[in-house]
Amino acid sequence: MISMKKSIHFRLILTLSFIWFAFAGNSCKKETDYIYGVTDVDLYPPGADKPNVKSTTEFISIAYSDIFGTTIPQDKLIKLQLAYSAFGDQKLIEELVVRNFLNQPANAIPTQAEMSANPEQFIKDTYIKFFSRKPDEYEFYYFKTTLAQDPALTPELVYYAMMTSNEYRYY
Repeated sequence: MISMKKSIHFRLILTLSFIWFAFAGNSCKKETDYIYGVTDVDLYPPGADKPNVKSTTEFISIAYSDIFGTTIPQDKLIKLQLAYSAFGDQKLIEELVVRNFLNQPANAIPTQAEMSANPEQFIKDTYIKFFSRKPDEYEFYYFKTTLAQDPALTPELVYYAMMTSNEYRYY
């Protein structure tokens, strides 16, 4: 009788243990599918849809044409290329070349009065001239409010900012 009680007791413990392990094994699974509700966004760095970087010659001649409205003389191009290649920091040389072009009296930059008279057209024309595209809504809003709030902002400064930007280096 004692051995039969031990056997029933043992079977009961064994059955309960089996049921407990079965529930514990099924209930402790790690969830692997996470849903956060985040939408994918494509980010594009400046010049993303313009894969080619302008060469030294292209940069100098395009910058000259953008400022003066004519092609650069050959002797001037050779001198600037030599200075460009002789100096290690190319970004600094680009800035100096652009500053030099902007400070020359023969440049074809709109005047302060022309910019103030029609800032919307100035912004659109400048984006098309330098980036070969229209400004998006944020860029248009930013430049329009900046031009309205800062009377000291000249067309030369706007041209300098755009011509020394990363996007201007691409075509």
